[in-house]
Amino acid sequence: MTLKKTLLADLARQYAANGQPGRMPGIMGVILGTLSPRFAPVVIFRLSHWFYRHKLSPLAKLFSLLNFVVFGLEIAIRCDIGKGLYLPHTQGTVIGVNSIGENATIYHNVTFGAREIDVNFSEQSRPTVGDNVIVGSGAKILGGVMIGNGARVGANAVVLADVPAGATVGGIPAKILKQGEVT
Repeated sequence: MTLKKTLLADLARQYAANGQPGRMPGIMGVILGTLSPRFAPVVIFRLSHWFYRHKLSPLAKLFSLLNFVVFGLEIAIRCDIGKGLYLPHTQGTVIGVNSIGENATIYHNVTFGAREIDVNFSEQSRPTVGDNVIVGSGAKILGGVMIGNGARVGANAVVLADVPAGATVGGIPAKILKQGEVT
C-alpha cells in the first residue's frame, strides 16, 4: 500500500473515532490533520517508516526523533504497522514490535518490546499484534508474544504470553478475562 493510501486510511480511522464515520478523507485533510496531536504523530511515524523502507535511514531517524521529542512517542523505524492506526494519546508510549495489523488503537504509556536488552531488534524477542486490537493505557506487552485479531488488552496489564483472537486480558501477569468472537 502506498504512503498516500495508508495516510488516508489512518485519517478515515481518526474521523470514525471522533464520531464522523462517513467523512471522506483527502490530502487536504491529511495536511490539516498534522495540526492534531492525535494525528500528527501517526503522520510522522509513517514518514519515518517510509524513509526507512527507501534506505534513507538518517531521515527516518530524524523523523523518529521528532516524534519522541514533540509527542513523547518512541516507535522503532522498522516496525510494520497496518493502516488505520489510532493513537488517542501518545505520551510515554514505546512501540518496538515486529508488526501491528490494521485498525489498532494504542493508548498512552503503553510499552511493546523485548523482555531483555535487544539492541539488534530480534524478531523472536518482539511482539506481533493482529488486526483490530485495542491496548489500554499503561499496558506492557513484552517478548515474542502474539496478540490475536480483535484482542483487547486492559489498562496496566502485563502481557507475557500469547493472547488468543477475540480475548480480553488484564492483570499482572495478564490472564484471559473474557473470550469473545473475532469481528
